[in-house]
Amino acid sequence: MQPEFKESKLVKGDFKNVVALPKYVDIHEWIASNTFDFFNLVNMFYGVVSENCTSTTCSNMGAGPNCEFLYSDNQRKVVRLPAPQYVDYVMSQIQSLILDEAIFPTKKAANSFPKDFFNTLKTIYLQLFRVLAHIYWNHYKVAADLRIEAHLNSLFMHFIYFSTEFDLLDKKELSCMSDYISNFL
Repeated sequence: MQPEFKESKLVKGDFKNVVALPKYVDIHEWIASNTFDFFNLVNMFYGVVSENCTSTTCSNMGAGPNCEFLYSDNQRKVVRLPAPQYVDYVMSQIQSLILDEAIFPTKKAANSFPKDFFNTLKTIYLQLFRVLAHIYWNHYKVAADLRIEAHLNSLFMHFIYFSTEFDLLDKKELSCMSDYISNFL
């Protein structure tokens, strides 16, 4: 990332205040609504760069020279996929989870979230992080050329602060983006 893009962001304040659980709001509801927003925003940003993310240009899903993401299917078989296919699979899975009323209830009381809700969230946040990391490592120039890097940086900062605040990402998973994260935090 070029130095002039590091400071490019929309929010100049402290994201800790933005992500904090509001008083009187159920934690499950707060995280569920933010998860829905993050999914839509990451999906939108990937859509912007997807024309440049092909099986030829991105033959594997990764974020940098030492960070490759493998896909695990329903039978837990781990496979190497081109980035566009990987992103399509994980975003489709996340969308299915978000639309599942048993996981993200919209018509029931807040206490009707499943017992394994946070485990499901951790899976979702890991995959969203990987898509964001791929965008940064492989398609940031496209975002900069389109002059949307401030939006992307703000989304990334918001996502990192939120996932850290609610312990939704394992710290070791962040290693491929540690330089970017240290620039923002």
